[in-house]
Amino acid sequence: MQSTKPYLIRAIHEWCADRGFTPYLSVSVDATTRVPREFVKDGEIVLNIGLEATNQLLMGNEEISFQARFGGRAFPVVVPIERVAAIYARENGEGMAFEVTEKAAADAGKSPDARQGLTEAITVKDLSVEGGASAAVLPAPTSERPTGKPQLTRVK
Repeated sequence: MQSTKPYLIRAIHEWCADRGFTPYLSVSVDATTRVPREFVKDGEIVLNIGLEATNQLLMGNEEISFQARFGGRAFPVVVPIERVAAIYARENGEGMAFEVTEKAAADAGKSPDARQGLTEAITVKDLSVEGGASAAVLPAPTSERPTGKPQLTRVK
């Protein structure tokens, strides 16, 4: 069974674009994640995936890829879907958070073909919202998560 995670990521991205917001992607970096390592802090990187900040943005079911400028240099970025921790609007923090499981991290060393058959183990936090809508809220900052990031709020 295919994960709903890539569909939810694309939906939040589209919602941000429709509202004129800037979509940010929080990524838990490992060996399968292709990002400029000098911008990774505590194993995590936050990427602006707005249409103005990216070139050739492709949001597939297995990975998100695009080109972006980092420190004035173009860099091809590749993020496996299972490494996405959250997507949210920079302006108001609304979006969706995902749990990045240790299983996904343990399978990072396998080839893409070997990983393809795996079922993603993704848990979305706090799905019970009044009025039947679905949303997720990023848990309160912990000692493992930097406190300078915006708190995600419910999408209505």
